[in-house]
Amino acid sequence: MTAEELLERAAKYLPSEKLTLVSAAFDYAAAAHAGQLRMSGEPYLEHPFQVALTLADQQMDATTLAAALLHDVTEDCGITLKQIEEEFGPDVARLVDGVTKLSKLALPILDELQHRPSVREQQAENLRKMLVAMAEDLRVVFIKLADRLHNMRTLAVMPPDRQQAIARETLEIYAPLAHRLGIWDIKWQLEDLAFHYLEPRKYSQVAKLVASRRVEREDIVVDVIQILRNEVSRLAVNADIKGRPKHLYSIAQKIERYAAQGRQFNEIYDLLAVRVLVDTISECYHTMGVVHNMWHPIPGAFDDYIANPKPNGYQSLHTAVLFKGTTPLEIQIRTRDMHHVAEFGVAAHWRYKEDGRDIAAEERIGWLRQLVDWHREMAGAEEFLESVKTDIFNDQVFIFTPKGEIKDLPKGSTPVDFAYRIHTDLGNRCAGAKVNGRMVPLDYRLSNGNVVEIVVSKKDKGPSRDWMSPNLGYVKSSHAREKIRQWFKKQARNENIDLGREMLDKELKHLGLDTSDRDKIARLFKYDNVDDLFAAIGCGDINTQTIAVKLAAQEQPKPVVVETSITRSSTGGIQVLGTGDLLTNLAKCCSPVLGDLIVGYVTRNRGITIHRQDCYNVAREDEKERFVSVEWGQTVTRYPAKIQIEAWDRVGLVRDISTLLAEEKVNISNMSVNEHKNHTTLLFFDVETSGLPQLSLIMSRIETVLGVTSVVRV
Repeated sequence: MTAEELLERAAKYLPSEKLTLVSAAFDYAAAAHAGQLRMSGEPYLEHPFQVALTLADQQMDATTLAAALLHDVTEDCGITLKQIEEEFGPDVARLVDGVTKLSKLALPILDELQHRPSVREQQAENLRKMLVAMAEDLRVVFIKLADRLHNMRTLAVMPPDRQQAIARETLEIYAPLAHRLGIWDIKWQLEDLAFHYLEPRKYSQVAKLVASRRVEREDIVVDVIQILRNEVSRLAVNADIKGRPKHLYSIAQKIERYAAQGRQFNEIYDLLAVRVLVDTISECYHTMGVVHNMWHPIPGAFDDYIANPKPNGYQSLHTAVLFKGTTPLEIQIRTRDMHHVAEFGVAAHWRYKEDGRDIAAEERIGWLRQLVDWHREMAGAEEFLESVKTDIFNDQVFIFTPKGEIKDLPKGSTPVDFAYRIHTDLGNRCAGAKVNGRMVPLDYRLSNGNVVEIVVSKKDKGPSRDWMSPNLGYVKSSHAREKIRQWFKKQARNENIDLGREMLDKELKHLGLDTSDRDKIARLFKYDNVDDLFAAIGCGDINTQTIAVKLAAQEQPKPVVVETSITRSSTGGIQVLGTGDLLTNLAKCCSPVLGDLIVGYVTRNRGITIHRQDCYNVAREDEKERFVSVEWGQTVTRYPAKIQIEAWDRVGLVRDISTLLAEEKVNISNMSVNEHKNHTTLLFFDVETSGLPQLSLIMSRIETVLGVTSVVRV
């Protein structure tokens, strides 16, 4: 750890006169942090040094590198911002101040947040402040992302509960933020590091799957590169062709998606991937033609992000082909400039001018400026948090108006979202929609390139209350949901109270609870009287799903525990990592129980014996190679419930309800049917759910099945 290492990297793109500021900041930070150690035992200076190195790799300006080196001195060393400004100027001091404020905004994303609303509200308020501060100077968030990356790399020294909390926060906030800024190099590292701590068993499994046939895949990639290089050279194209590294978190997500579609791991086509870098856009398309002439393209796997860049500025051609007719292979083709943007995102364009701003770079991220407007519009911090997570961090689709204007919406948006995206009044009067000239239902999921025309009502009747139900799927974006909520807030209070009472009683009936629980629910939501609660429900501030979540946090029914394991085991839940389907037995010498740290010992004729790690016999064993990694199997908690469904009798009724329950991953343990002479039927389902929220969700969905007239919990 020397200043020379950092200066050498920065000298590749910064003029020599700018390096003086970086060198001075390093010396100042070294003196300020002298004698301080991190929890890992290493000198504290190592942290700001690594943050600055990461930013130098992103080719950030000298002011940002200096602020990165100094970002902890005011908080940990008793140095004031005024001293920083006197020594390094107002720009460095302002960035240090911004990063310091963000560091104080601890965002505790913990599993128990749903049971601790005050913590949830604090997290939402902190995130609001953080993102709005980012809109003032993006360099603050570049430093914060680099800071989080080094903290994740050194997370092993933290206690397990902090590891989980920090990793979850990283996966939910910081990795999507890096993605939205287009900083792939930081995004994939944050995701993989968080994945490692949040799901270590799955991380290990995916890593082993990827490594299992690595040599074979690498040989294929070498062949592909050689063949492609020979063909491209005939075009006189100067191309760099390399294999593309694998991102474990992304592969894990694809494994889940493929499994849901009944497809296998070896069908994931970008396990084998090649990237081609050329000089010009025309060479990108010529090279793509060469690829498609040599190998058969996989249908639906071609994406032109050059003509249609992603919101974060990413540009490239993506295709998937069958190499030699059998092996799926992904190929990405882009210019070298596009590759630089793909790796470093907005940072690749962040070249500060005399006034400290690069307007072109800021225009590429206009979404961030929306935060300031939303900050003013949103009634509360939690609404703002929801808006950020759904409207900014999610993938987007690009929709055309009939006049050819492009509107970006969160993936999964509907015509109702589109209408509110155009204008609030258009959303309030939306009565129908045409997509590509064809009438579609209002819960239709829009896709990239759709042309959407909204059919408006002649009467000014306002939006439907059904649009606010999260179970019915009419609205995806929180922007539209907030506009609908605002419309109902303007309606008469008495009307909202009557409707809210009706909606609450219906939900309580769903859950098998008595209406006397109204007062209790009002207290849960911190309302002084039930009328205020009714009004909040009636205008959409509270939905019935939220009520189920609150009640679930208060009371949990007696659980039925179902143990799951990746191997069969006489011990009912021991998982043996990397050894196949083997018999396991608990060692009698130390009698391990659930929660003990354990290790497996491969015996000669009795499978694997499970010992405590501190067992005397484990310490004495000479053949250490016979020990294997094992862990206690995970348990999935299911709660039994009985629901009664009244419906008009028809062919396929039971099938439709059973299919719906299967889609929600709800187990049916028993079912009975009582048919009546008036062509109605009474169905009873014994189901096992994860709790009241899921029970409320499936009952709301069953109500939408054709012919169903009522659903109640018995």
